[in-house]
Amino acid sequence: MRLTAGFYSAFSKISIINNMKRLAGIFIIILIVCSGCSLFKTKDLKSAKELALDGMDEFNSNNYKSAIESFEKLKDWYPFSKYAILAELKIADAHYQLQEYEEAVFAYEEFESLHPRNEAIPYVVYQIGLSYFEQIDTVDRDQATALKAIETFKRLNKQFPDNEYRGIALQHINKCLKNLAGHEIYVGLFYYKSKHYKAALKRFKAVLSRYPDVGFHKDALLYIALCEETLKKERENK
Repeated sequence: MRLTAGFYSAFSKISIINNMKRLAGIFIIILIVCSGCSLFKTKDLKSAKELALDGMDEFNSNNYKSAIESFEKLKDWYPFSKYAILAELKIADAHYQLQEYEEAVFAYEEFESLHPRNEAIPYVVYQIGLSYFEQIDTVDRDQATALKAIETFKRLNKQFPDNEYRGIALQHINKCLKNLAGHEIYVGLFYYKSKHYKAALKRFKAVLSRYPDVGFHKDALLYIALCEETLKKERENK
């Protein structure tokens, strides 16, 4: 009985040792495979400079989606690289070129928030305003983007009075004001035709007070006179 027990004990130890050797072998194989994969990936991984050059090549070739892909990789892989700031700005520019204006505004505003003292900030603020400006619709639609464009262009000229975009920003502001005045005329005419003369009068007067020099002055005066005349007759007939 003692011999049998000793035999099984020895056999058990040998089995354990063999299993450990087998596991060790498997572990070594896994390490070799993983090491090979890592080396392969490292070999294929582009540097920050290479990704920046790729992104600029794609951007300059008008391949803006591909440019965004390269710049996004640069940001993700090398967030502390000196090229990361370039990537952030060009991502915004690429969205603008793709007419993805909401995405462009978000990217430009993020850049401004992260780098408030960067030399490109006047350009960035201008591009935010321009992204809103490009979304302005016809006078019969909501004018929220026109208001945001005006606000942004005014902020640009206040923060950076000598910025190189000042002149064209003022031109854009004037176009926005013209659109807003046209909207007031449009709504005023709607009320006038619906015989809501008080509401119409309020809209036409707003054109004179808010937008006096954008080309709708005569129309506003004409309909103010018509509304007042009609309201006077209504009072006399009561």
